[in-house]
Parts: sequence; structure tokens; C-alpha cells
Amino acid sequence: MAICWIPSTRNGRFVVLASVPVAFVSVAFMTAMLPCGCPTTVIREFRHHDVMPTPALDKPGDLSWASFTDEAPWEVDRNEVRWLNLAVTLRRQAQAEVPALTRPSRLPPGARVVTVASRLTAAVVPWIVRRRLDRYGGDPAASRADISKRLRLAAEVLGPTYIKLGQIISSGEGLFPTELVEEFKKCRDQVPPEPFEAVRLTVEQDLGARLEDVFESFDETALASASIAQVHAARLKTGEQVVVKVQRPAVSKLVRRDLRVMAWLAPHLVGRIPVAALANPPALVELFAETIVEELDFRMEAANMLDVAAMLHDLDQFRYVVPRPHPTLVTRRVLVMERVYGFNFDDVAGMKHAGIDTEDVVRTAMIAFMEGAIVEGIFHGDLHGGNLFVMADGRTALLDYGIVGRLTEGRRTAFLRLMLGATSNDVRTQMAALRDLGALPMDTDLEAVIKDLRLDDDVIDPTTLSGEEMVKEVQRVVKALLGYGAKLPKELMLYVKNMVFLDGAIARLAPDLDILAEVANISMVFAQKHGERLGRELGVDPTAVEFDMDGVRAGFGLTADVDRITYRELRERRELIQKRMREHVEGGGADGTAR
Repeated sequence: MAICWIPSTRNGRFVVLASVPVAFVSVAFMTAMLPCGCPTTVIREFRHHDVMPTPALDKPGDLSWASFTDEAPWEVDRNEVRWLNLAVTLRRQAQAEVPALTRPSRLPPGARVVTVASRLTAAVVPWIVRRRLDRYGGDPAASRADISKRLRLAAEVLGPTYIKLGQIISSGEGLFPTELVEEFKKCRDQVPPEPFEAVRLTVEQDLGARLEDVFESFDETALASASIAQVHAARLKTGEQVVVKVQRPAVSKLVRRDLRVMAWLAPHLVGRIPVAALANPPALVELFAETIVEELDFRMEAANMLDVAAMLHDLDQFRYVVPRPHPTLVTRRVLVMERVYGFNFDDVAGMKHAGIDTEDVVRTAMIAFMEGAIVEGIFHGDLHGGNLFVMADGRTALLDYGIVGRLTEGRRTAFLRLMLGATSNDVRTQMAALRDLGALPMDTDLEAVIKDLRLDDDVIDPTTLSGEEMVKEVQRVVKALLGYGAKLPKELMLYVKNMVFLDGAIARLAPDLDILAEVANISMVFAQKHGERLGRELGVDPTAVEFDMDGVRAGFGLTADVDRITYRELRERRELIQKRMREHVEGGGADGTAR
């Protein structure tokens, strides 16, 4: 929690786990002011492309407003898509439902509570017994791996809501224990699929026609299956290759029932989960509900695809493309879209063999998602390796739009002010912006927060702190935040989660990237494209904004004499910090009990 949004450029204690892309956001903005998913088959053999393909003269008409693929199986006309305007109403209705779903009831909400409690108990109790009997031979990693597997299996048995929760955890590298993250990655596309007859029934009911009347072929074996839906390859009667996303039967009803159970359980878990990112269960349930309710109607997802495609086009971000949703074959539970092919985002060897510049791939990813949020106020909200396919020409196809972050103009401006505060290490501007983003109550005494969190303290190199000192600091910060009623707004959570994913992507795709040099490269892009506009929107004179390179270094937990550091070196520093904290907790625990 502390790494997600605390103004951290002045105090090294608060950046011990900060991700590189999050720091890039602040730094890119500084210089600018101076001037899922729907996985598809991964093709592992490509010809090398030295340059971007030249679009044909008769390129599809929808490329005039959206960043779609060059070869269109059909064209999308926003004025003729019936579900586009409806999606706005559906999104508003979904969010209006959240307070009722997350309001704790006085009594347990039905027999589902018993089912959930019994499954979780069956997962956790044997692990506790084995740990007390020292069956793990004093190996904390083996203990964490065992409980992680048990929780993942319990989530799969409990169904879509808990699988989705596991998927969110799987994207939280650096926020959650490594073993838990790795185990829950199996929930992304390895969940047992529904029987094909159930799939057929859903498709035929929603499309109002027999499968054979719409599709020339329809693979009975799913390409991938996850919490809410599964994906099948198919060919339309008109010959286009497509993928069909089909919602699991009764998932909408089950998710709403599970949210009520979570809301009832959450208050009983406050202070009982020894993971900082899970310190406020009721707020997390509300956050989770805000996210998942919009995934239950695919018409909203299809509209998200068009909105993100238009945003990428408006930003001239043509190295990212969006598959086209079908103009007419979209319903609440069925989404037909064009099929795209590419390398999995984690397939570094395959991309390099094909001559793709992996550093350029990750650099483009960081710029694209920073621009989407900061400049346009919209961004993909669920990045992970299964939702990003790198195509033969080096462009990236972005998949699975069930979760999309949308900043109102007020919140986007607050986000800009947050970045502006980072420009000159202005903690008070940052805290006011976080309050306006919804991270703190509007009546919060910001001066008291700054004092309690020691945000005006001098920079401390976190590698010089002992494990006990770091654990105590995290516990102190989390306790103080909860006392002020802090929470992580949905949009900020999605953005930080994406940046944490991209942080891991740098480790795989560009470990020897010179971070400080890359800051200059990315900042130059922002300066050239957006500096004037951002200054105008904030009502500030760009020439009056002081660029503080020492603050940049402090944002990475570095001292002022460091001129160069690779991502690999930075990650080694963070791993040392995490190791010290873990050893302290596992050796005796911050509260004196064995972990």
C-alpha cells in the first residue's frame, strides 16, 4: 500500500519497493513541463521485418479514427454500432450497484458464507498444522509455496469471483509474496473450461440463432478459459477468422452473491492479514466490486475496445493496435472479435529470434500507458502477459478490455497535479492531489498526514536499513494511513498495478536498460508531444517549473552521486531490501511470533 501512492521522492523509506515505470511517470511529466483476456494462438516463427509495413492506399476507413489492425476483416462505424451508446448507461448502472453489493449485512448472507468459510478453512488449517510440526524443514519459501497452492486450488473450487481475485493478485508483483503471485498466474488462462454444450447454449441464446447459422466452424476446445469467460476460435459464415468470448453460465448472479459474502467477511479480517497490501479488507472489497461489475456485460467491453482504439489513434500511438469487435455480434454474454496473432509478451527468446527489439517493445508500452492516463484519461486496466501479443512487425496487440481505467476530467487534473508536485518535490501539492483523487477523505488535515508519515524527512538509502527497521516503518505507515481513512481509488489502483506489471516486463525484456538515461529519452517524447498542453491545462508556466534530478534519483532510492544504474542493478537493490524484511518477519516476526 505504501508504495502505491505515498509521495515518496523525499524519503527513501517509502520507495523501497517502488516500481521503475511509476517513477518514469513522474519524471516524464517533469520534463514535459519543461517543454486477458482474450488470448489467441501464439505464433513462434516469424519473418524479420526491418521497418513498419506501409499501409495500403485503400486502407480500411476505420483507421481514420482508431488504431486497429491494417487488414480489416470488417470495418467499424461508430455511428452504426447499436451497443456503443448503450454501454454508457450500462456502466453507470453497474457502478450505482456497488454500494448495495458492498454494504455489510448484520447477518451472514445465506449458505454461501458457510461454503466459502469451509473451503478456506480446509485450505489454511492443514498448512498451519504442517508449519507447527515443522514439516517444511525450516524453509519459509516451501511454506509460502504450499499455502499459495492451497489458496489457488480453493479459489478455483469457489468459482469465478475468487478466481478473478486471484488474477488481480497475480498482477501484483512486488505487492504480494512471490509464491502467491506465481501460483495465481495459473488462474489467468488455465481454469477448467465449461462443457461445450453450455457454451453452445449461451451463444445461441444471445445471438438468437443456431451456431451453424452464424459460424462456418467453431472449435469446441477453448483457446483459454479464465474466471468470467472462455475464448474459442471460430470462422464466420462470411469467412473471417474470429475469436468468440463466451461468459460462463450464471456467473453474473454468482459474482453478486460472492461480493455480498466478501462484504460481510471483510470487517472481521481487519488487522488479521500480515500483508500490507491487504491491510484494509473492506476498502479492497469495494475496490474489487467496482472493477468486476463492469466485466459482466460484454457490451461495455466492446465499447471499451473502441474507446481505447480511438485514444491510441488520437495520441498517434500506432505501435499499439486493438482487435476489432464485430459490429453486430456483441451481446451481454457473447463477444465476437477479429483474431490476431503474435508472441506472448513474456516470450523474449521468440521475439529476439524474430529480430524484434524487446527494449523498444517495453519502452513503447510505458509511453503508451502513461499517455493514455495523463493526457486522455483512459487506459487498459488489466495488463498481464496474456493480454499483450507482440506481432511480427514489432507492434503490440492489446487484448481483453473487461477492465478499463477512466479518469474524470477532475481526477485527471488531480493526477496531473500529482505529477507536478513530484516535479519539484512539493509534498503538499502531491498530498492535495491524492486527496482530490479520492485516496484521502476531503476533510483530511494534510499537514498532520505529512508530519505523521514523515514525508519531509531527508532521503535515506533503504539498503542501509535493517530488516527490522524496514518492517516497523511499513507497519507504522500502514497504521497511520488506516487511521486517516486512506484508500486506493480504483483508477489509481489499476494504473499502479499496470506499472508494476511493466516493471516486471522490463526485468524480462530489457534488464540492462540504463534507467536514468531512459528517463531522459521518455521525457523528451512527453516534452515534444504534450508539454505545452499539460502546462496550459494546469495553468502553470512551463519555464518556471524546476527539474530536480536529485529528486529523480531519490524516487529510485538512490543518492545524488549516482549517475547511471541499470534495471538489473536496481532490481538487485530491491531484492536485498525485500530479503532483509522477509528474513526479519520469518525469523521472529515484527510482532515477536514466528511466521
